[in-house]
Amino acid sequence: MPPERTNGAGGTGGGLAVPMAWLCADCLADELLRAAGLAPPGSLEFRAGRQTLALTVHLSLPPDAPGPKARGRTAGRAEEWLRRTAHARAWAAWVEERIAGRLAAGGEDDPDLDLARGTWRTLTGTWLRATDLEGLATTGPGCRVDESVQVWLPAWELGLPLAHLALRLR
Repeated sequence: MPPERTNGAGGTGGGLAVPMAWLCADCLADELLRAAGLAPPGSLEFRAGRQTLALTVHLSLPPDAPGPKARGRTAGRAEEWLRRTAHARAWAAWVEERIAGRLAAGGEDDPDLDLARGTWRTLTGTWLRATDLEGLATTGPGCRVDESVQVWLPAWELGLPLAHLALRLR
């Protein structure tokens, strides 16, 4: 059976399935992170933030949506994305729920979902060394971060605050 969405090459049927929703989400995430200037493009931090934000954008859309820009509702969705990226543990559980739900709904052959699943595997399987913000005492205005105290984090834990800040700075 030919895929439902094709790139138009080769006439009717047999065309290559194009993951438009994922590509739109990834493009939007890239634009937001570049505009925010929180990490140099090409760095591991930037990549983690872009992938985290792309997952958030993509999984917040209905499974059959062509993408956030095509729907013309980016501004309204940004508030939802801000809420989603505000709490790390809730975000990770939400991502796993959304992926599982789409798989259960028959998304095994969905190229967008394949890319989202691969991105989630990359974000959970890649560990980065970063400043320990968990041990930060947040009492008073003299609070300082000791950047010499570092920990290993899965990439999504570093990417999530970058994604959240990029959304705030938009």
